[in-house]
Amino acid sequence: MRAKLITREGHQKLKDEVDFLWRKERPRITEIVTWAAGLGDRSENADYQYNKRRLREIDRRVRFLRKVLEDIQIVDYHPQQDGKVFFGAWVTLEDDDEKTLRFRIVGGEEIYGRDDYISIDSPMAKACLGKQVDDELVVRAPSGDKTWYVLDIQYEK
Repeated sequence: MRAKLITREGHQKLKDEVDFLWRKERPRITEIVTWAAGLGDRSENADYQYNKRRLREIDRRVRFLRKVLEDIQIVDYHPQQDGKVFFGAWVTLEDDDEKTLRFRIVGGEEIYGRDDYISIDSPMAKACLGKQVDDELVVRAPSGDKTWYVLDIQYEK
């Protein structure tokens, strides 16, 4: 199995989430569950049931994130990337109708909550890889092929 790629910022974000869930959120929820359990009948205790469920969600997410963190490879910017689209690049494209798109190519674990990030595994990202400013690329989509032109490539250094 090939290691999943991630930017250094994405790696730090995942580590911060594990840290928050394990050191802050989980102890807080555990305290509520303990308090609610002391009130008696747990079958009709909404605080107990809701927070017990939340505790399972936290544990499941922490297990998932720890597994992800074991199986990822951090990809840092390298000056040799300048001028071409590679992992971690901010890319600006334009189509024939002068519609522009700007996005960053990142790992699949980084795209959630961001509509300006796309996965390295997406058709758009794959079409962009290795391209330079003024290059043309064709993205194959279910709705048909679409032609884009590379306007700008930037990296966070």
